[in-house]
Amino acid sequence: MSDVRDARDVSDLSGIRVMVVDDHPMWRDAVARDLGAAGFDVVATAGDGPQAVRRALAVGPDVLVLDLNLPGMPGVQVCKELVGANPALRVLVLSASGEHADVLEAVKSGATGYLLKSAAAEELIDAVRRTAVGDPVFTPGLAGLVLGEYRRLAADPAPAAADEPKVPQLTDRETEVLRLVAKGLSYKQIAERLVISHRTVQNHVQNTLGKLQLHNRVELVRYAIERGLDDA
Repeated sequence: MSDVRDARDVSDLSGIRVMVVDDHPMWRDAVARDLGAAGFDVVATAGDGPQAVRRALAVGPDVLVLDLNLPGMPGVQVCKELVGANPALRVLVLSASGEHADVLEAVKSGATGYLLKSAAAEELIDAVRRTAVGDPVFTPGLAGLVLGEYRRLAADPAPAAADEPKVPQLTDRETEVLRLVAKGLSYKQIAERLVISHRTVQNHVQNTLGKLQLHNRVELVRYAIERGLDDA
């Protein structure tokens, strides 16, 4: 699924399959309606945690727009289960809470981005589009918080297993892209910095994830910071 998503023209929003999860019916319907009107393919909605997991596994969305405060199962658990089942899934949290603890917990569970419900409809539409191609999307002021948490995690890396395989060799370009990812740049910013296309950046990141046997941007940034690439 990820190869198809990453390769497609993101200007064609109808090719992006989206699922909306929120326990407030009016809000959920309004978000789904706005995204559908913008051209996204809204494949499902859900109003509680267990229902969200069942439906997402059944329909396989590209992007999950997820509230954190859900009955039956917290949003972070929904995120963790679904990303664990399908690492290619992109999760954009859409929450009323801007508490740092909530943001960090969401990111640790596998969320790609975090947007407050106070965002305008145009911001949400752009956030879903960017999330679909793997860009980290955060309400202004939260991106620095998340990058700081990456650094904190990297300061206390997990011990390597005795039988851990040798790290695969990255190309110079993959290393260069990885260094910029670790600095917190978006894919668009990396493309502009290196004078390459957005799609080429995505391909380098996907290749790097595969070589390092990592699942998402959170793990990739931690890997890079542990090796000091963010300071290079």
